[in-house]
Amino acid sequence: MGNRLTKIFTRGGDKGSTGLGDGSRTNKFSDRIVALGAIDELNSMIGLMLTESLPPKIKKILTVIQHHLFNLGGEISMPGYKIIQKNDVLELEEIITSYNKDLPPLKEFILPGGSKAAAFCHMARTICRRTEQAIFKLNSKDAINTHSLQYINRLSDLLFVLARVINKHKKVKDVFWKKDFS
Repeated sequence: MGNRLTKIFTRGGDKGSTGLGDGSRTNKFSDRIVALGAIDELNSMIGLMLTESLPPKIKKILTVIQHHLFNLGGEISMPGYKIIQKNDVLELEEIITSYNKDLPPLKEFILPGGSKAAAFCHMARTICRRTEQAIFKLNSKDAINTHSLQYINRLSDLLFVLARVINKHKKVKDVFWKKDFS
């Protein structure tokens, strides 16, 4: 791979545009750059989650997700490029199904919280939802890989399930919403 980043600043963005992976330039406020920023923020939040004490299997899942999110960012930064595959989506679905089967059925909504690690996971889930909105907005103007759209949608579901799993692992109860809380 060699030296990919030999120069950290280029001054190319000083006037409000930024370079894409294909060499083209776009405005820093374009839908594509907003989507890239959201993906980066989500990846950073997952990195923060990984600083917490988590079961090794969950750490591995989150690490794989970070790499997939970097790949997704590559797709967004290079129009027409596709790297997220159907198998990546199916893998998330399998993980969701596997972890969800051992959780008690939900009868109430869950508030973000419980343990610190689960709260971080809920935060990642909300960032994932915003990321999904940004990618779907971009998709309304410029077609995005269908598998990438599915992946980001499944990822928010997985993060919800993992928040519950993390609380269960830490022996902390989920925080249930109560309509008439006082």
